Amino acid sequence: MTNVSSGRRRLLAGVGAAASLLALPRRLLAAESKRTLGVAIVGLGGYAQDRIAPGLGLTRHCRLAGIVTGTPAKIASWQARHRLPDRNVYSYENFDRIADNPDIDVVYITTPPHLHRSLAVRAANAGKHVWCEKPMAMNAAECQQMIEACRRNKVGLAIGYRMQHEPNTRTIMGFASQRPFGRIRTVRAEAGYRGYDESDLQPRNWRLARAFGGGPMYDMGTYPLNAARYTVGAEPLAVSARRRVDRPEVFDQVEEHMDFTLEFPDGVRAECATSFGRSMNTLRATCERGWYELSPFQSYSGVRGQASDGRRFDATVRHQQALQMDEDALAILQGMPLRVPGEEGLRDLRVMDAIFRSAGEDGRRITL
Repeated sequence: MTNVSSGRRRLLAGVGAAASLLALPRRLLAAESKRTLGVAIVGLGGYAQDRIAPGLGLTRHCRLAGIVTGTPAKIASWQARHRLPDRNVYSYENFDRIADNPDIDVVYITTPPHLHRSLAVRAANAGKHVWCEKPMAMNAAECQQMIEACRRNKVGLAIGYRMQHEPNTRTIMGFASQRPFGRIRTVRAEAGYRGYDESDLQPRNWRLARAFGGGPMYDMGTYPLNAARYTVGAEPLAVSARRRVDRPEVFDQVEEHMDFTLEFPDGVRAECATSFGRSMNTLRATCERGWYELSPFQSYSGVRGQASDGRRFDATVRHQQALQMDEDALAILQGMPLRVPGEEGLRDLRVMDAIFRSAGEDGRRITL
């Protein structure tokens, strides 16, 4: 048996783990099968306002039912826009009272990464399913605590990897086992944009603060890292990474660029890059008998690609986050495995931990 097939078994192991997360009491499953799921958004920043809340308005199996915020000034506009009753509005201080609210079934965490673990654990202890934005947490140890809390409380834990729900990406993921162009030899995955200047330091934007989970590796690097894994269909065996800063007056706490190489079984290599100083958005696999790519591969819309044999990948999605949330809600309602359970986020953070370690040691190769 090859190492690649062994790696695929590890990927599939998450399915069984997800099923165990959703082993809810039969009476709860029966109750949930009769209705949609009420979702409370935690953290009312730009992503929540521009993507998650509108996406919930397009879903069939869930709905916006509540909010949790540390900024009281935002409450009135959210309540007016989404008709939210006072009883479904929470602060971070009284968040644990959500346990007594039958209107809310799911907590969707969209805060900066440094808050993900504590909020996820609190939500799970309150008996609510947890949806959490990427990166799942600050490190693998925090991911494990989130998984254990959800398992202990018999609630689901899904990570917001919207691309794994997107149909063109699903096609690329299928190629890992179908191998329409023979064995994969190399993968190139890049995601980044040019942003931020000295005006973002007063006050400091959280994406420029390491303690909050800032920097391109946390923010954008999750995309090429996860894409390399699902394109190859295996887990990496080793990683090496180098970070670079071109504008030290802005990037004094986090990297501006990160380049990393993932070594997979059977000699497959993935060259990956992420940046806050350069725009890039491409995923490409080179194989024995051709190639295929998505470009852009992680935009909110317009994901498309092509292959060396002339085929095109151009399926369209009305709203990626709506699709993601609908599929996650339906899985919970039907007691089925989640497409992207916490174990998938944990796998990425284990690699990310090694990437940061390698980058801090002048690119030393780290065995996983």
